[in-house]
Amino acid sequence: MCEVLDISTSTYYKYRNTVDPDYQDYLIIKKIFDKHKKVYGYRRITEELKQEYGLVMNHKKVLRVMSKYVIMAKYIKDIKPNYSKKYIEEQSQSDQLKRNFKQRGWVTDITYLALARHGKRAYLSTILDLETRNWIAYKISYYNDNKLVMDTLNEAIYKTNDLNGLVLHSDQGSQYLSTEYKVICESNGIIISHSRRGNPLDNAVIESFHSILKKETLYNNDITSLDEYVQLVHEWMIFYNTIRLRN
Repeated sequence: MCEVLDISTSTYYKYRNTVDPDYQDYLIIKKIFDKHKKVYGYRRITEELKQEYGLVMNHKKVLRVMSKYVIMAKYIKDIKPNYSKKYIEEQSQSDQLKRNFKQRGWVTDITYLALARHGKRAYLSTILDLETRNWIAYKISYYNDNKLVMDTLNEAIYKTNDLNGLVLHSDQGSQYLSTEYKVICESNGIIISHSRRGNPLDNAVIESFHSILKKETLYNNDITSLDEYVQLVHEWMIFYNTIRLRN
């Protein structure tokens, strides 16, 4: 396994044996944060935990979990300086797959869903299993933001029993370089892998999947609205995992 992943034995067992006790607390705190339009700080979330869920949690713990997973209002995030190319290089992880797509692992990416001359677009985030070539989780949103990626990732984690040592490969999009993404993956024993910049073939499986989706939905139907297109994509995703024959 270590030879396939091109990682040291110590790194493998570090991830394999990692179980983050804060992860479940993070999920409920994030749920409250999103529910209240992403404006609540740790004090209000502490109170909401008590009033709505009957959970008594020390405010210092709530603050620690929020800081760890970078749960904060967008206007606070925007105060921080814009990160340069150096930051991207420092946060990116090496390509663990090396275009060997016949191994245990997941690949993920975001693609846009748009109609010509309509202006508006939606975004599809997908996590695909390399062994079965089925999608594990997907989400569609009208916003290409961190929430779209984290919701997809959390659903995939929830649906999977054995995550230890699993490689999750993506491009170097900002969501996949975020602290929240990194902490969620590491907390669940997932090893992060990134494509090299400017090398889409490093993530060819998910690129091909999204290409097929568009050919068989957008280019194969007379679609009149974005909402109609989104509904068609939902139907196609079910069709792909349950009925569609593979080569």
